[in-house]
Amino acid sequence: MKVALITAASKGIGAGIAKELASQGYRVALLARSEAVHQVADQLGGIAVTGSVTQFESVERLVTTAMEKWGRVDAVVNNTGHPPKGGLLELSDDQWHEGYLLIVESAMRMARLVTPIMERQGSGAFVSISSYAAIKPELARPVSSVMRAALGAWTKLHAEYCAPKGIRVNAVMPGFVDSYEVAAETIATIPMGRVGRVEELAKMVAWLLSEDASYVTGQTMLLDGGMVKGL
Repeated sequence: MKVALITAASKGIGAGIAKELASQGYRVALLARSEAVHQVADQLGGIAVTGSVTQFESVERLVTTAMEKWGRVDAVVNNTGHPPKGGLLELSDDQWHEGYLLIVESAMRMARLVTPIMERQGSGAFVSISSYAAIKPELARPVSSVMRAALGAWTKLHAEYCAPKGIRVNAVMPGFVDSYEVAAETIATIPMGRVGRVEELAKMVAWLLSEDASYVTGQTMLLDGGMVKGL
């Protein structure tokens, strides 16, 4: 039996990843602000906690609930909603801090709680859902661009710390996916001529968590249909 924790899992990318992992035999423990997360968990034979990744108590409750139910954690998927948008110099300190709590500190909190569990097990894997903006920063998404880049640095450091302990840490940078409406002019900039499917992202995450990716750690991998160029 393997156990996976997935955050922001009431819909969209988080729910899609939960469904994929459940189909591969994982027991899933889900966290989201929406009560709908309990319906997703019930459909997948899992458990759910209502709360936010920006609140330590919510994340701690997710980990504790999973450990009480199954006694182990094999996989963590750090997924979040979107941070505030606004003009680069118009965004307030509070908005920047909100983005930090949502994207960077949430991953750090999960790591502090779960890494010791995985150390005792001698195995485990983390995957964070980032964004192409981490390496292609855009003025339209300043908070996301800066905080996703910081998440990439955290991923590298956490991976280096964990590697001797049999734990792997990676991230995925999706481009535009079908969990939300994407404008036709944006789709026209994607070489493959379409947005990604949630199912494609979920399968990539599942691969990174699996033994098939046993020598992959410290990586932040693009899944963008060729949109980001010049790397």
